[in-house]
Amino acid sequence: MPLAPLPFALDHLTVTDTTPSQLVEVAHAIDCRAICLFMEPMEVLPRMPRFDLYGATAERRETKARLKALGVGVDVAYPFTLAGRTEIDNFRPALDCAAFLEARFVNVLAYDRDPARRLDKFGRFCELAQGFGLGVVVEFYPLSQVRSLSEALELVARIGRPRQVGVNVDLLHLMRSGGSIADLSAAPADHILYGQQCDGAAHYDEQRWDFEASSQRLLPGQGVFDLAGFARALPAGCPVSVELPQDSALENGVPVLARARQAVDGVRAAVAGAAPALNPEGA
Repeated sequence: MPLAPLPFALDHLTVTDTTPSQLVEVAHAIDCRAICLFMEPMEVLPRMPRFDLYGATAERRETKARLKALGVGVDVAYPFTLAGRTEIDNFRPALDCAAFLEARFVNVLAYDRDPARRLDKFGRFCELAQGFGLGVVVEFYPLSQVRSLSEALELVARIGRPRQVGVNVDLLHLMRSGGSIADLSAAPADHILYGQQCDGAAHYDEQRWDFEASSQRLLPGQGVFDLAGFARALPAGCPVSVELPQDSALENGVPVLARARQAVDGVRAAVAGAAPALNPEGA
């Protein structure tokens, strides 16, 4: 008897040429239990269709209806970027949308260069998100101002809300920041709340890290990352998504469903031996 598919979420970045409601359909078709969702079109992702989820829009209603009908959840909602001039109250419409769609977490990238202000803004954001019933994950990224796993752990420790405010560990960012699977294994389990899987080369031109992250990652087996080791190093029950953009395949006319299936099935095969760490109902 074939094994049940491992319970991953499908990240919007894997198939940016979908609206939110379309993303739900694709996730369901390839046996993903959830999605990670961009709640507004991103200028840096030019292939993303125009859509509007804020307010009483048709796309908002349709996305919620498909989530319910197909039994697909929302793990993480983007984008929440904290910069020096960010006004935290401006996030209320996006947080309201994330709560309406019953997201588990909202994802933060921090670009504020002032450490004290960055901590203050992050703390106020966490307070606001909690008021909407949302957990918060900070995603470290070498090109941001929270560059590494250790910096992200320090930030969330200052907030002091384990299991509610924690770190989203993208395997690509872990490797590009000079981190390791051992570093992840040693991290406090109640501070690691999410993981994102992909593959990558041992070395990549630092000037093109942004392109790699947003547009062209490697399928499992094409690179050198230890996907199974990453899965084992995550805390038991930590939810995981497949974040694997393949713009070259998109440009070559590979259909959305085929690209999503190739990415997710590749990760499933790579981490099959680490399945016990992928219980989506865990704390």
